[in-house]
Amino acid sequence: MLNSLNKMQKALIALLCGLLLFFGFVILRTGVSRPASTVKLGKVAAGEYDPAVWGQYYPLQYASFQKNSEMAPSPGGFGGSLKTQNSERQPEILANFKGMPFSIDYTEDRGHVFTLEDLKETKRVNDKSPGACISCKTPYIEKLFQEKGWSYGKVPLRELLAQTPEHGYISCANCHDPATMDLRVIQPAFIEAQQRRGIDVTKATREEMRTYVCAQCHVEYHFEPGTSRVVFPWDKGLKPEQMYEMYATKPGGFAQDWQHPDSKAAMLKVQHPEFETWATGVHGQAGVSCADCHMPYMRQDGQKYTSHWMTSPLKHLDASCGTCHTQGAAWLEERVKTIQNHTWQLQHSAGLVVSKAHEAIKKAAAVPNVDQAELAQARELVRKAQWYWDFVAAENGMGFHNPDQALHTCGQAIDLGYKAIESANKAAGIELF
Repeated sequence: MLNSLNKMQKALIALLCGLLLFFGFVILRTGVSRPASTVKLGKVAAGEYDPAVWGQYYPLQYASFQKNSEMAPSPGGFGGSLKTQNSERQPEILANFKGMPFSIDYTEDRGHVFTLEDLKETKRVNDKSPGACISCKTPYIEKLFQEKGWSYGKVPLRELLAQTPEHGYISCANCHDPATMDLRVIQPAFIEAQQRRGIDVTKATREEMRTYVCAQCHVEYHFEPGTSRVVFPWDKGLKPEQMYEMYATKPGGFAQDWQHPDSKAAMLKVQHPEFETWATGVHGQAGVSCADCHMPYMRQDGQKYTSHWMTSPLKHLDASCGTCHTQGAAWLEERVKTIQNHTWQLQHSAGLVVSKAHEAIKKAAAVPNVDQAELAQARELVRKAQWYWDFVAAENGMGFHNPDQALHTCGQAIDLGYKAIESANKAAGIELF
């Protein structure tokens, strides 16, 4: 029959067969038997902070968000969501944070749904704790800032906690506009810090916002003396040495978080600098967002959605890493674990050296006629050494967000720690260590 057809008819039949084969291949590759459905906007009212209400309109996202309540160890061996004391693995914490609340209670971070519960239960909170501590624990910060401005920071924390509903943990409204579902940031400290860097967050691209919504909380910060205003120390840059340089200027009168009772050094406490670490790492420089790895795209019943289970990429390597890396899950997992194990070894060593430096300075200070100028130098060195150690120890990626920087920073902490010991020995005129 085909022999009787003219050349044009044969060409049309060949084209049709080719198209059928092509679309069949696409269907097999995507595993989708019908077009992905469009998510319809829900009618969420402004000021609605209960995630269960949002979940009525966005069930797939909400179902994945509820997985944040699951507590389990990290598949990589570091982090995880079990409420364990970090000092059990790192006893140097007890020495290095002596004289301040982190030596009393420093538990592993849990999921977003536990932010208020953990804040209420931690032994680091007392009747004098400022309301500024609630800044990154609830979407109600939007309402608080609208009503009180920065004055909310001086309200007693326990008073604000008593006024915050149980559903007020970090959830949908922290990151989404209820009317449009567009990504947004509501942390005034983040907006102000970016403005000082010359960045207008209202002009950010969607891909930038897929990091900014995380960066508004996963950062280093301090409370401005007298006002408890939250400040991100980014004016000189995002690298640890640049932030330390800013702290050296005593911004807004901020000089220290506490004085170490042994070394008498004016100390700084680093707070989870994930954004800063990522920003100067290979993924940050390549434009890979936080959400790309920690909240990858998923499909269910023909619908593509973003997973709202903010967790380790090791739990879904194909979805989080496999979109760019084709070496396979086993290879990817091995690379992550190798980076984190190497970082841990240096971080732990750095913490131990810093603890010895505090002890050496204490012994030197007790020596009659100690060289006070050299002793002051030792205190500055241990302050800086601990800053570098803590920058890695407090960050939740155990080096993976920026492996080169993490190892280099640990190396600096070790070097500065030993220099602090040398200065203490010189000040005392004897070998203390």
